[in-house]
Amino acid sequence: MIELATFLFLGFQEVVFILVIVVMVFGADKIPEVARGLGKGMRMLRDATSDIKSEITKSAEKQGIDTSVTKDITDKIKKVKDELEDFTGSVRRNPKL
Repeated sequence: MIELATFLFLGFQEVVFILVIVVMVFGADKIPEVARGLGKGMRMLRDATSDIKSEITKSAEKQGIDTSVTKDITDKIKKVKDELEDFTGSVRRNPKL
């Protein structure tokens, strides 16, 4: 049995349907331009959020606010997540059985 990957909880048929609609709306020759524009927009959004995050961190450090608390919490969450993945790895059932 072949397993198909899902993209954002969409099945193969839904992805194909969306692609057909995109080709019909934009045309095959415009798809690379649209994809390039979406990629640039995503990159700009990611850069903007990291700039805002760094500005907030710098401002907090200037004001004397301890930012190590968030790092400690992030580290603990990662540790719990790793432990949970180790535990569920042994508990998970093989869906191919």
